[in-house]
Amino acid sequence: MILRGYDGILSLAMKLRWIIVSIVFVLLALTGVVATYLGAEFIPRLSEGAVVINTIRLAGVSIEESVAYNTRIEQLLLDEYPDEVRSVWSRIGSAEVATDPMGTELTDIFVTLTPRDQWTKASNQGELVTAMQKTVADLPGLNMVFTQPIEMRLNEMESGIRSDIGIKIYGDDFNELIRISDEVQRVLVPIEGQSDIAVDQITGQPTLQVKVNEQAMAQLGLPAVHILDVIESVGGRKVGEIFEGQKKFPLVVRLPDSHRSDSTVLANTIIPSVSGEQVPLRSLADVSSVEGASTINREWGRRLIRVQCNVSGRDVSSFVEEAKRKIDESIILQEGYVIDWGGQFENLERARLRLMIMIPVTLLLIFFLLYFSLKNFRDVLLIYTGIPFALIGGIFALWFRGIPFSVSAAVGFIALSGIAVLNGQILVSAIRAFIDEGKALSEAATLAAHQRLRPVLATAITDAAGFVPMAISMGIGAEVQRPLATVVIGGVMTSTLLTLLVLPVLFVMLSKLKRA
Repeated sequence: MILRGYDGILSLAMKLRWIIVSIVFVLLALTGVVATYLGAEFIPRLSEGAVVINTIRLAGVSIEESVAYNTRIEQLLLDEYPDEVRSVWSRIGSAEVATDPMGTELTDIFVTLTPRDQWTKASNQGELVTAMQKTVADLPGLNMVFTQPIEMRLNEMESGIRSDIGIKIYGDDFNELIRISDEVQRVLVPIEGQSDIAVDQITGQPTLQVKVNEQAMAQLGLPAVHILDVIESVGGRKVGEIFEGQKKFPLVVRLPDSHRSDSTVLANTIIPSVSGEQVPLRSLADVSSVEGASTINREWGRRLIRVQCNVSGRDVSSFVEEAKRKIDESIILQEGYVIDWGGQFENLERARLRLMIMIPVTLLLIFFLLYFSLKNFRDVLLIYTGIPFALIGGIFALWFRGIPFSVSAAVGFIALSGIAVLNGQILVSAIRAFIDEGKALSEAATLAAHQRLRPVLATAITDAAGFVPMAISMGIGAEVQRPLATVVIGGVMTSTLLTLLVLPVLFVMLSKLKRA
């Protein structure tokens, strides 16, 4: 039944071969259009079964205040998501082994999740994170960035960016860097897909500033070093060493805590003069609390501030393209100030460059292997038509499922090329064999297609069926497997159908053109 139906369709295709070829070209053109709407990302976000909330508060906040606020967030998450959250804990500032230096205004809140089949308020981790963002959105006085433990560390090690996208602004003046970063945030807010926008906290640290009055010191005959020693003792001044057996300890002089935490008390500190007169420090210096730099970030020897942003509900590539265009239109940079892009987008650009080299090299190697096997340039070109046939199904499958192009999808296209070429080689070899037996051109193409129908269909069904569990899986790690499986299944379907239908038609058409 299948063979009879296939023979009828193939006979009709032979009669309408120019129409069939035109339809194929239209499909290829539509595929190119659809590909522009796919978007791109480096790799799909792999659910780790845990979430990290990086909170950023005002610089100089006390540890007590940070602990109280963290406890409030932890309890809120536990109360709102009892079926999803297994445990929550926080880390304030730097760890004991300070491989990740952070101030007390920075906190990492780690949330471990229960198995997904126990969840009642979300079906996947993306939905759960979105719900958590809404839950904590009304908490005042802090910015939050949601990520995952392993993902966060890898991003930090690679580019120093914890989020999907990092906009690095280089320059010399802190105030100008802050102005540009505020403008960048203003541009990002209305863009669809933005979430967790945060900026480095580089100012706002309460700083004690002491400016010595040299004229007043000269009138009293006090040397500058006499005043500077007192000022140094605010933080601690080493005056000697203490030995206890083989142990050695530094001897440090430090003012009482009241002098170190209150600028008014420090200003009233008594300084003895050479004549014996006791003078308060405020008569010899201006003592005040000012806002200083909390963090000074540098890269390649230049100061920078980073605006970080996650992308939700759309692909990273299209988001960055839109953000770049709007930032270029809205922000005018002074001389010496530069905007650079990092994070996952930076990895995507590097991967795209490598794929632009590796994919053509792979296809060329396949081409040469086929040529050395068949010794016929035209036959190799005919076999290679299976690759664009496969691209049609792979790209349409990604578009239908709403999956952007990624490294996983690229690997699927490379594997798909081998499968498509194999089917074409089987069919072309069979046609050549019938021609060598003395069959007419159209008869040889029809007999070969009839003979190779079962092997080609068996190969296609086996390949597609083997990838179906990966394509529909929702378990841990399925995010990376899903694009690859989707590409292979969609590509195998169109490659098989078009190879069985269009390849014999193309073989006959090219052979007749050569004879003419």
